Amino acid sequence: MQRVETELERLIDEIKYEEVNKLFSNLSGGKRLRAKLVLKIASKNPKAPLLAAIIELIHAASLLHDDVIDEADTRRGKPSVNATEGSKIAVMFGDILYSKGFSELVEFEKEIAKRVASSVTQLSVGEMMDVAMGEYFNTDEKKYLDMLYLKTATLIEAAAASAAILAGKDPKNYALYGRNLGLSFQIIDDILDITSDEKTLGKPAMNDFYEGKMTLPYIYLYEDLPNDDKLKLKSLHKKVLSSNDIDWIKSKMKQYHSIEKAYKVAQRLSDEAKKAVDDEELRAILDKMIQRSY
Repeated sequence: MQRVETELERLIDEIKYEEVNKLFSNLSGGKRLRAKLVLKIASKNPKAPLLAAIIELIHAASLLHDDVIDEADTRRGKPSVNATEGSKIAVMFGDILYSKGFSELVEFEKEIAKRVASSVTQLSVGEMMDVAMGEYFNTDEKKYLDMLYLKTATLIEAAAASAAILAGKDPKNYALYGRNLGLSFQIIDDILDITSDEKTLGKPAMNDFYEGKMTLPYIYLYEDLPNDDKLKLKSLHKKVLSSNDIDWIKSKMKQYHSIEKAYKVAQRLSDEAKKAVDDEELRAILDKMIQRSY
């Protein structure tokens, strides 16, 4: 991972604008999940750290744009760039990171470059879908999972498949691994938004529902509620929730096992991913992800 951080520093220095260096140094690196996947799958290829760094640049750019769209004040417990520098700077900074990532992709064979570039197109479509779906009370599980795949899983899928190509492994199996890891990772995030507190999350708890996002636990809850309670849940959508509202939603989720149902989907996806690859360390990543508290 130190080689990845070194590559990231080099790529940012090559932009030759001190403001970009300053902004990037203040970004939280997060879990670096995508980079770790690339390094694990293509550990013996000398170009793996560069590919990992490129994918981390792209991921960082997507989060910058995501925070502007969501008007988020924090990111991983720290003030977001749009909160401290304004939305214009955040968008332009994201554009710079995207562009730098794409310019470095020419160092790789066409299939890798195409996979990563295509995933960014899908990611952007997923973001647009997410915004559109936040405007209404979505109860369609398939539509929600389709959006999750595009917004979250597609870049992880591309990272795993591209690393497999670097390593001379079967990209199809590793793509399935990356896709399911991304989907299950996000479903667990959705669950933690409900079950964790603000200090742990680094953002307000149950913020997804306030932002209009009908994640799997809410979809499953709505399916099981009687009609009067369905109307009540809809009335709370995109509203600032009182402590009584939060207690009511959590009690109903407990009554109808909504969290457990969502968790079973994440577990099923994780189990499918384990079968796709013959690698105990990659399987351990899935186990750690599915059991995390944040």
